[in-house]
Amino acid sequence: MLPYRDSKLTRVFLICFFIAIALYAYFEARGILFGPTIQLTQTATQVSTPYVEITGTTAHIATLTVNGQGVPVTEAGAFDIPFALSPGFNRIVLDASDKYGHSTEKVLQIVYSAPSGSSSLSTTTAATSTSANSTISTSSRQSASSTQR
Repeated sequence: MLPYRDSKLTRVFLICFFIAIALYAYFEARGILFGPTIQLTQTATQVSTPYVEITGTTAHIATLTVNGQGVPVTEAGAFDIPFALSPGFNRIVLDASDKYGHSTEKVLQIVYSAPSGSSSLSTTTAATSTSANSTISTSSRQSASSTQR
Protein backbone atom coordinates (compact mmCIF):
# COMPACT_ATOMS: atom_id res chain seq x y z
CA MET A 1 0.00 0.00 0.00
CA LEU A 2 1.10 3.45 -0.79
CA PRO A 3 1.13 5.87 2.15
CA TYR A 4 -0.07 8.89 0.12
CA ARG A 5 -2.97 7.10 -1.59
CA ASP A 6 -5.70 8.41 0.70
CA SER A 7 -4.37 11.90 1.23
CA LYS A 8 -6.62 14.89 0.52
CA LEU A 9 -3.92 16.59 -1.51
CA THR A 10 -3.88 13.68 -3.98
CA ARG A 11 -7.66 13.84 -4.37
CA VAL A 12 -7.62 17.58 -4.96
CA PHE A 13 -4.81 17.20 -7.52
CA LEU A 14 -6.69 14.45 -9.40
CA ILE A 15 -9.95 16.42 -9.41
CA CYS A 16 -8.16 19.53 -10.77
CA PHE A 17 -6.39 17.39 -13.39
CA PHE A 18 -9.64 15.91 -14.73
CA ILE A 19 -11.39 19.30 -14.68
CA ALA A 20 -8.50 20.74 -16.71
CA ILE A 21 -8.82 17.90 -19.23
CA ALA A 22 -12.59 18.48 -19.54
CA LEU A 23 -12.11 22.23 -20.06
CA TYR A 24 -9.44 21.65 -22.71
CA ALA A 25 -11.70 19.17 -24.54
CA TYR A 26 -14.51 21.75 -24.49
CA PHE A 27 -12.13 24.45 -25.80
CA GLU A 28 -11.02 22.27 -28.70
CA ALA A 29 -14.55 21.06 -29.55
CA ARG A 30 -16.30 24.44 -29.52
CA GLY A 31 -15.86 24.80 -33.29
CA ILE A 32 -17.73 21.54 -33.81
CA LEU A 33 -20.34 22.29 -31.15
CA PHE A 34 -21.25 25.86 -32.13
CA GLY A 35 -20.36 26.00 -35.83
CA PRO A 36 -19.19 29.09 -37.73
CA THR A 37 -19.86 32.65 -36.58
CA ILE A 38 -20.06 35.97 -38.45
CA GLN A 39 -19.75 39.35 -36.73
CA LEU A 40 -20.34 42.50 -38.79
CA THR A 41 -19.08 45.97 -37.97
CA GLN A 42 -21.47 47.51 -40.57
CA THR A 43 -24.48 48.96 -38.77
CA ALA A 44 -25.84 51.46 -41.31
CA THR A 45 -29.29 50.66 -42.64
CA GLN A 46 -29.69 53.74 -44.81
CA VAL A 47 -26.87 55.32 -46.82
CA SER A 48 -26.55 58.03 -49.46
CA THR A 49 -23.41 56.73 -51.21
CA PRO A 50 -23.55 53.99 -53.85
CA TYR A 51 -20.61 52.05 -52.38
CA VAL A 52 -20.22 50.54 -48.92
CA GLU A 53 -17.45 48.58 -47.26
CA ILE A 54 -18.74 45.52 -45.44
CA THR A 55 -16.25 44.58 -42.75
CA GLY A 56 -16.31 42.03 -40.01
CA THR A 57 -14.78 38.94 -38.51
CA THR A 58 -15.54 35.25 -38.69
CA ALA A 59 -14.60 32.26 -36.61
CA HIS A 60 -14.47 28.53 -37.34
CA ILE A 61 -15.17 28.83 -41.08
CA ALA A 62 -13.95 27.06 -44.20
CA THR A 63 -15.70 29.32 -46.75
CA LEU A 64 -17.46 32.68 -46.75
CA THR A 65 -19.75 33.83 -49.56
CA VAL A 66 -21.55 37.11 -50.17
CA ASN A 67 -24.63 36.73 -52.38
CA GLY A 68 -23.16 33.45 -53.67
CA GLN A 69 -19.67 34.77 -54.51
CA GLY A 70 -16.62 33.64 -52.55
CA VAL A 71 -14.86 36.17 -50.33
CA PRO A 72 -11.21 36.02 -49.17
CA VAL A 73 -10.79 35.90 -45.41
CA THR A 74 -7.55 36.50 -43.51
CA GLU A 75 -6.10 33.86 -41.26
CA ALA A 76 -7.37 35.81 -38.25
CA GLY A 77 -10.91 35.69 -39.72
CA ALA A 78 -11.20 39.33 -40.85
CA PHE A 79 -12.83 40.30 -44.14
CA ASP A 80 -13.40 43.56 -46.04
CA ILE A 81 -15.81 43.59 -49.00
CA PRO A 82 -16.49 46.59 -51.26
CA PHE A 83 -20.11 46.44 -52.39
CA ALA A 84 -21.94 48.52 -55.00
CA LEU A 85 -25.52 49.33 -54.06
CA SER A 86 -28.47 49.78 -56.38
CA PRO A 87 -30.98 52.55 -55.63
CA GLY A 88 -33.58 51.49 -53.11
CA PHE A 89 -33.57 48.37 -50.94
CA ASN A 90 -30.48 46.11 -50.99
CA ARG A 91 -30.33 42.71 -49.30
CA ILE A 92 -26.83 41.31 -48.78
CA VAL A 93 -26.55 37.71 -47.62
CA LEU A 94 -23.34 36.49 -45.99
CA ASP A 95 -23.10 32.71 -45.70
CA ALA A 96 -20.32 30.94 -43.80
CA SER A 97 -19.76 27.20 -43.63
CA ASP A 98 -17.23 25.06 -41.81
CA LYS A 99 -15.52 21.82 -42.72
CA TYR A 100 -18.08 19.76 -40.78
CA GLY A 101 -21.04 20.93 -42.87
CA HIS A 102 -22.46 23.47 -40.42
CA SER A 103 -23.38 26.84 -41.86
CA THR A 104 -24.68 30.17 -40.67
CA GLU A 105 -26.20 33.08 -42.51
CA LYS A 106 -26.21 36.79 -41.74
CA VAL A 107 -28.46 39.16 -43.71
CA LEU A 108 -27.57 42.82 -44.04
CA GLN A 109 -30.35 45.11 -45.29
CA ILE A 110 -29.32 48.53 -46.59
CA VAL A 111 -31.47 51.21 -48.20
CA TYR A 112 -29.60 53.40 -50.68
CA SER A 113 -31.34 56.72 -51.21
CA ALA A 114 -29.73 58.37 -54.22
CA PRO A 115 -29.23 62.13 -54.24
CA SER A 116 -31.96 64.06 -56.05
CA GLY A 117 -29.71 64.83 -59.06
CA SER A 118 -29.25 61.12 -59.87
CA SER A 119 -32.97 60.33 -60.15
CA SER A 120 -33.39 62.51 -63.28
CA LEU A 121 -30.47 60.65 -64.89
CA SER A 122 -32.11 57.26 -64.33
CA THR A 123 -35.43 58.57 -65.68
CA THR A 124 -33.71 59.76 -68.86
CA THR A 125 -32.01 56.40 -69.28
CA ALA A 126 -35.30 54.58 -68.85
CA ALA A 127 -36.97 56.83 -71.44
CA THR A 128 -34.14 56.20 -73.92
CA SER A 129 -34.42 52.46 -73.39
CA THR A 130 -38.17 52.56 -73.92
CA SER A 131 -37.87 54.51 -77.16
CA ALA A 132 -35.15 52.12 -78.41
CA ASN A 133 -37.43 49.16 -77.73
CA SER A 134 -40.30 50.75 -79.64
CA THR A 135 -37.98 51.44 -82.60
CA ILE A 136 -36.89 47.82 -82.67
CA SER A 137 -40.44 46.53 -82.51
CA THR A 138 -41.53 48.94 -85.30
CA SER A 139 -38.77 47.83 -87.65
CA SER A 140 -39.55 44.17 -86.99
CA ARG A 141 -43.20 44.81 -87.89
CA GLN A 142 -42.15 46.47 -91.14
CA SER A 143 -39.96 43.54 -92.12
CA ALA A 144 -42.74 41.10 -91.26
CA SER A 145 -45.26 43.00 -93.43
CA SER A 146 -42.79 43.20 -96.35
CA THR A 147 -42.28 39.42 -96.24
CA GLN A 148 -46.02 38.80 -96.41
CA ARG A 149 -46.36 40.78 -99.69
